[in-house]
Amino acid sequence: MTENNPESAPRSERPRRAGAFDIRNFIAALLGIYGVVLLVTGLVGTTDADLAKAQGINVNVWTGIALIIAAGLFAGWARLRPVIVPTDDDR
Repeated sequence: MTENNPESAPRSERPRRAGAFDIRNFIAALLGIYGVVLLVTGLVGTTDADLAKAQGINVNVWTGIALIIAAGLFAGWARLRPVIVPTDDDR
């Protein structure tokens, strides 16, 4: 029971996290949505003409995968290093 442990502090004295209002969560959600849309489009809607334009590379699939990975990185960053909102006492 250390005094510096925020979990043992009374509810009103604990540091508050930005949570859902952290901009990294919004960026992760948007990148994830766009990534899934591109991935599905690349898997379902790619024609031979589209592949010929891109020299045989399914650009939508690879871009969708990259966006999903980037979304995971942003979500992980927001989870591992949360933004602490200052309380009235800290100002």
